[in-house]
Amino acid sequence: MKSFLRTAAAAFALFAAAAGPAAAFEPAIVFDMGGRFDKSFNEGANMGAEKFKKDTGTDFKWFEVTNEAQREQFLRRLAQRGTDVIVAVGFSMAPSVEKVAKEFPKVRFTLIDNVVDLPNVQSVVFSEQEGSYLVGMLAAMASKSGTVGFIGGMDIPLIRRFECGYEQGIKAIKADAQILVNMAGNTPTAWADPTRGSELAKSQFDRGADVIFAAAGQTGMGALQAAADAKKLAIGVDSNQNHLFPGTMLTSMVKRVDVAAYEAFRTAKDGTWKGGVQRLGLKDDGVAWADDSYNKSLITPEMRAKVEAAAAEIKAGTRKVANLDDSGACKY
Repeated sequence: MKSFLRTAAAAFALFAAAAGPAAAFEPAIVFDMGGRFDKSFNEGANMGAEKFKKDTGTDFKWFEVTNEAQREQFLRRLAQRGTDVIVAVGFSMAPSVEKVAKEFPKVRFTLIDNVVDLPNVQSVVFSEQEGSYLVGMLAAMASKSGTVGFIGGMDIPLIRRFECGYEQGIKAIKADAQILVNMAGNTPTAWADPTRGSELAKSQFDRGADVIFAAAGQTGMGALQAAADAKKLAIGVDSNQNHLFPGTMLTSMVKRVDVAAYEAFRTAKDGTWKGGVQRLGLKDDGVAWADDSYNKSLITPEMRAKVEAAAAEIKAGTRKVANLDDSGACKY
C-alpha cells in the first residue's frame, strides 16, 4: 500500500509539473515492476542514483511502474518536460524507450538490460552467464546431495543466460550433478510473486536440491526465505543479498546496475554521455560474486581459490563461458 501511495504521489507531481520549466540538470529514473525497493535489480539501480545524489547534491525524479501502460506514459511525460537523461530500468522498457526516444531525439535515454538502436539511447547490458558460472561453481562445491536448483522469474532469454552460465559452472565442478530448473511464469507478474518463489523452492528441496539460485526479482525473495526456513543454501541475484538471510546465503550473483545508473547520470551531467551498446562482464567489473562477512563461514579457502582462478581465466579469455546461441539454446 505504501509503495502504491509513493507511486501515485510521484506520478501526480510529475503530471502537475509537466508544463513547468526543468531544472539546470534534471535526471530521472523509471523503475519497472517489482518496485524501487525490490532488494534486487531495481534497488541496485536506485543505489546508483542515490550515490549520484550524495556525490553531487543533484536530486533526481523517480517513478515506479505498477502496470504496463505506465512505462510509455512516464517516459513521455519526462521527455516532454525536457529531462536531461532518463534511466529506464529493465528489459521490458525497450519498446516504450524506442517509441518515445524517436519522438524526442534530443532527450537522452539509458536503457538497462536491453538494446534499442537509436542515437539518443544508451543500452547497457551484462554478461550474466559469466557471473552465473562462478556461483554455479560454488553451488556444486557446497552441495552435499549433488542436486542443485535454479528458479527464474519471467521465462525470457535474459534469465536463460543466468541459467546457462550457472549450469556450466556446476558441470565444471561436478559433471554428474543434477540441476532442477523452474521458471515462475511467462508474464511480468513472474517478477513479483514471492509465494510462487517459495513454492518452487520447496518443490526443489523436496526433490533433493540443497542449493538454489533465484534470479527472479521479488519472486526470488520467496525462494530465499524458503531456503532459510528449510536450512538450505541459496544464491541471491543482482544486488548483494547475502545480508538478508545470514547463514543460508551462499553468495549472490551481483550485476552492477548501480554503476550503470550512476554513470548515466554522471556522464550526462559532465557532457561525456554517449549512445550505443555497452556490455559489461567480469573483466569490466560488471558482474561478480559476493564475498563478504555474511557468507564467510560458508566459503572455504579451497572454494574461494577455485572461483578466483576461474574468474581470472574468464577475464583473460582462456576459459570460455558459452552464451545462448541464435536459437536461444545453451550449448556448451
